This record gives sequence, C-alpha cells and structure tokens, in this order.
Amino acid sequence: MRIGISGLLYIEDISISRIKSPYERFEIGQDINVMVKDIDEEKNRISFTYKELLGTWEDNIKEFEQGTIVKGIARETEKSKNGIFIELKPNLVGLAEYKENISYGQNVNVYIKKIIPEKKKVKLLIYE
Repeated sequence: MRIGISGLLYIEDISISRIKSPYERFEIGQDINVMVKDIDEEKNRISFTYKELLGTWEDNIKEFEQGTIVKGIARETEKSKNGIFIELKPNLVGLAEYKENISYGQNVNVYIKKIIPEKKKVKLLIYE
C-alpha cells in the first residue's frame, strides 16, 4: 500500500553492513518497503527502518555453509587492520582476516571458515 507520509530513513537503518551512501542500496524514485521505527510527536517526525525487513541473522545464515566459497563485498576495515568486514547479504556480515589491497566496495570471494551461531558471527578468509 502506498501512503503519503514523509519521514526519515537514516543510513544506519538501511543495512547491517556499513555503507557509505544510500545510493549503494536505492535509486531515486525507487519504491521500497519500510517499517515505522519511531514517532516523535513533539518534533512531528517519523523515522523508518529498512534493515528490520531483511530477515534475522538466523534467517540469512541459512543460505550459507561452513567450508564453502561465496561472493561478498568488502565494506569496512578494522582500524587496527585486524580484519575486513565482508557483506554476504545486506543483513549479514562476516569478518575476514586483513589483506592488503582490498578496498571498500570491492567484490571478493571468501571462504567461510567458521559459523558461530551463538555469537552470530561468521569468520571468513579472502580467497583468490
């Protein structure tokens, strides 16, 4: 259903992955589904979330198996260069060991080294 309400969709409510711009997910004029996150009656504002509609960690990890090689997108390097966050799906990110010459937004193949459901973590190796 389309309704005529204006609100805010903050970048951190678009994806679990650390994206730099909403243009990485959406185009101007694109219809998307969102969920109301907050209503601030004092400021007369509504904020929305998109990532909540992309499924839980448990839903998203079902598509992946430990010991397989999959495609991902490099998103963010840890400040101490201990690892690189790799987006496997818009609502699923794993951490790969740091590797030189990998840049933000680069498509990479990763080996799923370990899936740790109780911590909601995925350990990866960048595979060449």
